[in-house]
Amino acid sequence: MKKSLTFKPKQVVKSLLETLSERSKEVLEARYGLGKDMEPLTLEAIGKKYGITRERVRQVESTALASIRKSDAYKKQQAVFDELVVFIDTLGTVVPEDEFLDSIATDGGTENCIHFLLVIGDPFKKQKEDTEFRLHWYIDESIAKKIQSALRTLYQNLSDDTLIGESELIDQMLEGVQDLNQKYKNEEVARRWLTITKKIDRNPLGEWGRSESPSVRVKGMRDYAYLVLKRHGSPMHFREVAKAITTLFDRIAHEATCHNELIKDKRFVLVGRGLYALSEWGYQGGVVKDVIREMIQKHGPLSREQILDKVRNERYVKDNTILVNLQDARLFRRTPEGLYTLTI
Repeated sequence: MKKSLTFKPKQVVKSLLETLSERSKEVLEARYGLGKDMEPLTLEAIGKKYGITRERVRQVESTALASIRKSDAYKKQQAVFDELVVFIDTLGTVVPEDEFLDSIATDGGTENCIHFLLVIGDPFKKQKEDTEFRLHWYIDESIAKKIQSALRTLYQNLSDDTLIGESELIDQMLEGVQDLNQKYKNEEVARRWLTITKKIDRNPLGEWGRSESPSVRVKGMRDYAYLVLKRHGSPMHFREVAKAITTLFDRIAHEATCHNELIKDKRFVLVGRGLYALSEWGYQGGVVKDVIREMIQKHGPLSREQILDKVRNERYVKDNTILVNLQDARLFRRTPEGLYTLTI
């Protein structure tokens, strides 16, 4: 729902620009998309238009902004800036630029004018986009720093494979800013704060994790298969995996292709005829003989029943299949006590 303003942004900006010389006015209109052409131009593009260097354009822009801030017209618009401050405060005092502008502007021209008011207004501080955060604005630096710190802590507490629900992540976010004023501590505000960071993001299933994780930044069949198995929580046949990918993500997943991708990725373990589990669940790779050998290496000589029981936890195979593999004299031998150990 759009925020209803008591002032008209275009008229306010027009009154501020009228305090400038024609050249300065034209430069700001071009730089911020305030004229008939709503597409903001770069310093270089404006320089070419007027036959001056980009540095000279920067100087004209800086001087023009300073001139507006010193003008009587600027002072007369104090109520406008106060209204924007109140609105930003209701959104959590730290807001992503795109979300703020979208919530308050009805068209591109109005959006450009409100953006200009943020630039020109003394109360508003801008955090430029970098590798860690998206472009956002704030009105209280101490609160902004606390929110940024809480977002960093959230990221550090996540492992590469961790996926958590949105409600849990919001709870953790609010816990990280528990010393803030109570009016900022609600789910809607916390959800808005989460969109500021580039380090944490949602996958197609709405689960949150590190943005660089393949569980979040899904790129291909293997990543989709991983999410399907993770969501299912137990081994699945590759045909079921392919069907689930098609259902959950609206992607055509051919069974043969899905099977081939599962075989190639170490995140998956074949635990039966066409059945795959996630290696992070503790399943061991290799065929049944490999599983038996690793169990004996880990636990020492084992009885027939012990081996059957342990392999059943690792592989969805029949007991007879396990016993047939156990008879391989090149790998296993039976001791006088009736236990099985390794031949070598």
